[in-house]
Amino acid sequence: MTPQKAQTTQTPAKASKPAASWLVFATAIGFLGGMLVMAALVTIFPSGVAAVAEPLIQAAPRKVEVKPTRKEEPPPVAPPPPAVVAPPATAFGVEVEMLRRRALTLPVQGIEREDLRDTFNEMRGSSRRHEALDVLAPRNTPVLAVEDGTIAKLFLSDAGGVTIYQFDPSETFCYYYAHLERYADGLKDGATIKRGQVIGYVGTTGNAPRDTPHLHFSIFKMAEDKRWWQGTAIDPYSVLR
Repeated sequence: MTPQKAQTTQTPAKASKPAASWLVFATAIGFLGGMLVMAALVTIFPSGVAAVAEPLIQAAPRKVEVKPTRKEEPPPVAPPPPAVVAPPATAFGVEVEMLRRRALTLPVQGIEREDLRDTFNEMRGSSRRHEALDVLAPRNTPVLAVEDGTIAKLFLSDAGGVTIYQFDPSETFCYYYAHLERYADGLKDGATIKRGQVIGYVGTTGNAPRDTPHLHFSIFKMAEDKRWWQGTAIDPYSVLR
């Protein structure tokens, strides 16, 4: 009985050898095949297999987490610039009445009082008040001194162009004539002038529209230092109308 048991145990051992050999052989073939594929990839793509795999990784869809957004409030609206408020009509009532009694000559030859239009409170730009009287007339129409006085300054400026500053006899008020085409011949600083004297000619110098010749005429009350370029504006229309 003993020999029969030994034969029974040896038979499976002989049958398992071929199966183990094939398993080892297949593993070796797979390993060699993998090595050949890797070698081929390195040959075709010198930069490495990672360079081939990277686009595939990047192309893969990614799950993006969408967070709820906070409702944005609209930006605040900037308030409009403050309006320029004209001084009350009575602010210079005494000065206006004083000048009216002088019966100033109209500053442009051939213009009648009913031709005048009040432009004192009109806006120039977004925040600058005109503070002057525009008198439209053909180019080179004579400009006249509104009363006796002295030429305080003949001045050229970007805005006013060819201009004249004239003091009244008491040097209380200054009369300003701007956008002139030219001065009258012989006019100079410090000259004494008479009412109605031609001192210049209507034009469009400075920032005046080239197709709209006119005289820009203003009156201002000077301070104690008597600076020809500085003072408090008075509406010429209220004086001349």
